[in-house]
Amino acid sequence: MPFLAPDVAVVGAGPVGLAIAWRCAARGLRVVVHDPTPGSGASHVAAGMLAPVAEAYFGEQELTGLLTESAGRWPEFAVELTEAAGTDIGYRTEGTLVVGLTADDLAEARRLWAYQQGLGLPVTPLRPSQLREREPALAPRVRGGALAATDHQVDPRRLVPALRLAAERAGAVLVTEPVRRLSDVTAGVTVVAAGCGVAALTGLPVRPVKGQVLRLRAPDGAPPGFRHVIRGYADGEQVYLVPRHSGEVVVGATVEERSDLDVSAGAVLRLLRAAVDLLPEIAEYDLVETSAGLRPGTPDNAPMLGPLPGHPDVLVAAGHHRHGIVLTPVTADLITDLICGGGSSPPLLAPFRPERFANLPGVVAATAVGNTFQPSTEVDSWN
Repeated sequence: MPFLAPDVAVVGAGPVGLAIAWRCAARGLRVVVHDPTPGSGASHVAAGMLAPVAEAYFGEQELTGLLTESAGRWPEFAVELTEAAGTDIGYRTEGTLVVGLTADDLAEARRLWAYQQGLGLPVTPLRPSQLREREPALAPRVRGGALAATDHQVDPRRLVPALRLAAERAGAVLVTEPVRRLSDVTAGVTVVAAGCGVAALTGLPVRPVKGQVLRLRAPDGAPPGFRHVIRGYADGEQVYLVPRHSGEVVVGATVEERSDLDVSAGAVLRLLRAAVDLLPEIAEYDLVETSAGLRPGTPDNAPMLGPLPGHPDVLVAAGHHRHGIVLTPVTADLITDLICGGGSSPPLLAPFRPERFANLPGVVAATAVGNTFQPSTEVDSWN
């Protein structure tokens, strides 16, 4: 029987790669996913915040638009995935509280809220009494805050297995052999969704950005004493706390221009101190895990979505930095539409095409010879 090459080969089995595989297989395409250790990258460390509002930063209007678009797709995406995989993914919609501990912290937060409100994003300032009506466990010292009601969360450690199951049920095949060179992949279209590994495979400018994260657990198996995601400024330190129904609380995260995966005592101390300053009961929780991961950063901190320059049969879906989880639905839809669209490119892709970096010094187009995919540095997502 003659070998039948797949229509689509996806390199990287993080959330983005698996979601693309699921969407393509659901459209009837023959799909193979290559990754020797599926789901072992940054998604295993990620907190899972879906935060297009709280993470809308100065000078990133186009990225904010993409974040908002993808967050708007998450409710339907969560329902579809839960049904397809038959498992809960920890999707929660209580919203996010952004708080400031001191007057200086609150002033910094308000500066960002004013910018976000100027973009038309839903940010509702709250007085300290209104904050504590929503979350009585907040420290009395908290000076004020705001509600981002549309900033939700999902549990990446449930999301990734669900995406893998949904993709396989739709017909995608997982191959656990590493991809050493893109020329070794035989398919109609190859999608490179390998996080930081994209740099070695393609020559595109993706760098690792280290983040250290803690996991706590509430005493006696009880749920955490708060419901909202808390994002706070505490004496100049930024921290987030993400509660899970299981009793877990994810606390993070550092942002370091480094590529190691070591966890430092200093980072643990800073994160715990800021977390306890905002939610004092956290001091009584068990510290059950410390970990580090590598976000895939690009020169403009926005993802690269679309054809690799000079290689129209190779598509890139990487460089999501801290936004991989929230951008999973829109990335999967756009890349799948690009594959199935007969060459037409969805307009939403235009600002994020990899070709925007083609003329940067040091950027070399992929030759598909000698490039290595290193799964240990695969960072398909963060946050």
